[in-house]
Amino acid sequence: MSSRIYAKLAVTNIKNNGKTYVPFMLTAVLTVMMYYMMDTLARNDSIGNRNVTTILFLTIPVMTLFSLIFLFYTNSFLIRRRKKEIAVYNILGMGKGHIGRMLTVETLLIWAVSLVLGILGGMVFGKLMHLLLLRILQYDVGIRFHISLPSILYTAVLFTFIFFLTWLYNLFQVKLANPVELLRGGNVGEREPRTKWLLALVGGLAMGVGYYLAITTERPIDAIDTFIVAVVLVIIGTYCLFIAGSIAVLKALRKKKNFYYKANHFTAVSGMIYRMKQNAAGLANICILSTIVLVLISSTVSLYAGMEDILDQRFPYDYCITTADASDPATISSIDRIVEEELSARHVEKEDGMSYRYGATAVLRQSDTAFTNSQTVDYTVEDMQEMYFIPLEDYQKVQGDPTELAPDEVILFVTDEGSYGRDTITVNGKELKVVKELKDFRLEDKSVARVVTGWYLIMPDVQSILDMGVVNGALQYSTYFDMGGSREDCLAAVQSIADRVGREVPGAVCENRELSRENFFSLYGSLFFIGLYLGSMFLIATVLIIYYKQISEGYDDRERYQIMQKVGMGKREVRRSIRSQVLLVFFLPLVVAVIHIAVAFNVIDKLLAMLGLVNTPLFLACTAATVLVFAVFYVMVFAVTAREYYKIVNE
Repeated sequence: MSSRIYAKLAVTNIKNNGKTYVPFMLTAVLTVMMYYMMDTLARNDSIGNRNVTTILFLTIPVMTLFSLIFLFYTNSFLIRRRKKEIAVYNILGMGKGHIGRMLTVETLLIWAVSLVLGILGGMVFGKLMHLLLLRILQYDVGIRFHISLPSILYTAVLFTFIFFLTWLYNLFQVKLANPVELLRGGNVGEREPRTKWLLALVGGLAMGVGYYLAITTERPIDAIDTFIVAVVLVIIGTYCLFIAGSIAVLKALRKKKNFYYKANHFTAVSGMIYRMKQNAAGLANICILSTIVLVLISSTVSLYAGMEDILDQRFPYDYCITTADASDPATISSIDRIVEEELSARHVEKEDGMSYRYGATAVLRQSDTAFTNSQTVDYTVEDMQEMYFIPLEDYQKVQGDPTELAPDEVILFVTDEGSYGRDTITVNGKELKVVKELKDFRLEDKSVARVVTGWYLIMPDVQSILDMGVVNGALQYSTYFDMGGSREDCLAAVQSIADRVGREVPGAVCENRELSRENFFSLYGSLFFIGLYLGSMFLIATVLIIYYKQISEGYDDRERYQIMQKVGMGKREVRRSIRSQVLLVFFLPLVVAVIHIAVAFNVIDKLLAMLGLVNTPLFLACTAATVLVFAVFYVMVFAVTAREYYKIVNE
């Protein structure tokens, strides 16, 4: 056979299988396009912000793994639908070698179309992605659009490798099977599955433990490890319960005579029981992908929408100056003088300020009230604490509290919510009497946003702090204040203060809300962009898996429904049966995905708190809005795929 015949066969096969190949090719083109655009953005040397570059680069491995798994997974649907056709070729005289050459030409055609159109699409829409990223960041980070030759090369190499793997898989499937097995390839799984109670039990336990970990997480520092473990357990539980639990539910429905012995329920339930093994895995995939989409979009939208809240949390005052050594009074005087001179020169008023000295150190918790800064003791990450020592004189100016302290007495404030009522505290073996434990402190609020707990100890004087032996050298000095005036004058004062402090006060650091706003937008804006980007990719995967599932079931059910119509089942009953079958399982992944994100809400909320977002009502509103929009989209996909299913059944 000449190569021209193989090419004609390949083109004819792709046309004849348009309902499966066209969506696959479109998805491959989109995947190539989105990978190329992201790789181009990540490798753009004109980006002047490290946060943006780092986040974009971290996305590349995720997209690489997603592209490999997704295209390989969808290819399995294609080869499964083609098995009968390949068997006919084999029976008519084509050897497996000829079939392999035909599949090779088909793979080459799809690879070439996907790669060329994908890269061209990336070049065309790449500018749009650049503009979208700039719009989200709200600041000019120096990014300039260009066509990246290295990105073209990396994209071509990656997707050539992926299509090479799918080609090997397809040849392997043909090589192992004989014509009879190929003819039955589309009907694999027709034997009624047994109810696997052990698998259902494993799934229930995994799901239960995962849910328990997510619900009971209280500290943000515990949320990272807990979230990873909970995700793994919930994924395992989802697969096990969909595979084993769905069969048990369907068999239970079959035993309910009032439900089962109806035309629209009988065919749907009986047909699904016989194919539930392969259906369940697809439903679990849809559920997990839907959960990923909901988590990605809701969390990144919350971070972006809560930017001002995060800035308020991080910068309670407009300006902050900190110096590492406050032992010389001239240093403090210099900072105060610079602030007064620069504010006055630009007609900006200093409002609601406070200044204080303090010593800061990391300590290890030995018990609820005992701490040490010795590194020789055994400890875990949970034992790490932050401790701040403030002279009574500075505390009284800040808090306006006239309380006096005797030697070995302290005033205490702990940042943990609900943490209160200590009589003593021991630091490096020295016991201190707690005269008063504060519920409210002007320097910091009680909050769950802290990664580690903060302990504020008000000591009688500077010398008593140094005598504790936990502060190295000298105390630090910080001054905070708000500014009143026009935005232009305030920004000018901000920059001039930072310049003078940098020149005249060595070791001093200036922090300002406006100066830091760009960095915050670059970080959370990049996360928002990546959330939307990856969310879109996972959404495409979800839609395609749903589509292939419905198309595959339509072809499998067509013969059965035709038999039913021949024995008297009308088209209206067929439509009702189809709707019943689809409704029975189609919305199950969505319902379970919503349950997953509802249970995970607590642990995700703690993770967001580590990033500075403690506005739980905002996160709840964003999550609810994301679920609602996704549910509407899901219903639209249901309407389209159910119609396609009905068309196939009635062909």
